Formats: sequence, structure tokens, C-alpha cells
Amino acid sequence: MSEVSMLQEIWTEYRTDIDAALESYLDLGPNCPTKLQEAMHYSLMAGGKRLRPVLVLLACEACGGKAVDALPAACAIEMIHTYSLIHDDLPAMDDDDVRRGKPTNHKQFGEAMAILAGDALLTLAFQIVAQDVQPQDVAAACCADLAGAAGAAGMVAGQVADLEAEDSGIKDIQHLEGIHRRKTGRLLSCALSLGARIAGADWELRNHLVEYGKSVGLAFQIADDLLDVSGNSETIGKQTQKDADHGKLTYPSLLGIEESRDKAKQLIQDAHERLKPLGEQGQRLAALADFIIDRDH
Repeated sequence: MSEVSMLQEIWTEYRTDIDAALESYLDLGPNCPTKLQEAMHYSLMAGGKRLRPVLVLLACEACGGKAVDALPAACAIEMIHTYSLIHDDLPAMDDDDVRRGKPTNHKQFGEAMAILAGDALLTLAFQIVAQDVQPQDVAAACCADLAGAAGAAGMVAGQVADLEAEDSGIKDIQHLEGIHRRKTGRLLSCALSLGARIAGADWELRNHLVEYGKSVGLAFQIADDLLDVSGNSETIGKQTQKDADHGKLTYPSLLGIEESRDKAKQLIQDAHERLKPLGEQGQRLAALADFIIDRDH
């Protein structure tokens, strides 16, 4: 069996485990209003690649840990990612009507409930890590990693910079990369850090995985930009050509399609270099990096 086939098989298995755990965490009891629980469930269980939680599990195993021990952290990072999508889709932000092939949360439940569903997923994520990641010092470190990646100097900062760029414009490719390293890359890198921490990896190995995550995160964004230009909206599950329609500068608009593809390939090569200290244990992460730029959705 090829590494890609093996990755697809393990990815399917991991997604099944992740979805089951997410369903369990959404059983919030009678104190959670029914409509709020419905809105949370609607977006969290709408499908998607589950890239970030799969990265948590793969990183944990690559560092010698057990994937089951990292499952709470995997669920937490998917909740934070989903909260960010719900809020990004709002009229005050990116104003999207479709996400993962379905009406966006605010189209289905109204803006107020969408905001609250995002808030609830964000806070539930930290509750899960604090309660279910063991030992407690590792749980605390994971909470700090998540807060840094998702917060005012991470993902939220990237969204602010993205909004500001709609008015002031993108100055150059370094400016664009700075936005995406925070908006997309920080959370992807955090997934690697969480898995490595839970496996008990030392700082040096965690750092290699974080750097792998940075390269993969930027390659993922370039691939997204390319799909927005040439992808099929039904396959992708969201509107294409939206960046161009809104006048947003992307990698293809700044570099051209071929140079953008070349840059993504170079980033994946950099990611492979970062995995060398793991030896054979890093093969699944290497296969995942290759998938990033070969995907069609």
C-alpha cells in the first residue's frame, strides 16, 4: 500500500473517531438552549476535511504517543476552527452565504444566534482541553498554545489585517504572507504543537513540527487561492471567484498561477525537510503535506 493510500485510510479512521467524539462533546444537557445547541451542531458537524484535528493525532503518533490521548485536543481545535468560520462568514466580515455546501450559520439561524454559537464553541474548546487532556501541566500548556494561536496576536490578528487590507490594499507578497501566517497558519502549527506536547516530545522536536506546520499552512492557503480561481464550487462546497469579485489580492493575482504553484511546491519541500528528525515516523505527515497541494477541494 502506498503512503498516500495509507494516509487516506488512516484519515478516514481518524475522521470517524473525531466525529464521534465531537458528537459526544455536543451533548451539553438541559441547561444549554436547544436552538443554541442546534446552531453549534449545524456548523461543527457539517463535514469538512478535519485537517487540524487530524494533524493533532498524526503529530502525537509521530512523536511516539497514542492518538486517543490527543483526541480531546483534536476536538478542541476543530471547535475553534469552526467558530472562526461561523464568525468569518457574517455580513460584517466576509459576508458568505454558503459554507461546506450548506447555507452559512447566520443564514440558517440568524446573525445573533450565529455569533453566540461561535462564542459557545470557542469557550467549550478550552473547557475540553482543561478537563480531558492529561496530565494537568500538559493541559495548561495546550490551553496557552491554543489561546496564542487563536487570539489577538494569532488568528484574530490575521482576520483584522485581512479586513484592513480591504481598504488599504495588500502592499506586497510579504504583507499577504503575514496575514495568512496568522489567519490560517498559526492554528495549523498549533495542531502540531498540541499533538507533540501530549506525546511528551521535547522542545526541539516540537519546534520542527511547528515549522512544518508553518510551511504546510502557507501552502494550504496558496492551494485555497488557486482553487478559488480554478476550482469547482460544488466540489469545494463554497462560492468560487469570490476573492476576485471582492477585489482581494491573492497569491495568483500577485504572482500568477504557475509561480503560485511553484511556491506551494517549495513550501511542501521545506515541510518535508522539517520532518527528517522523525525518520519513518514522519511518513504520514509527509504524505499529508503532499496531499495539501494535490487536493481538489
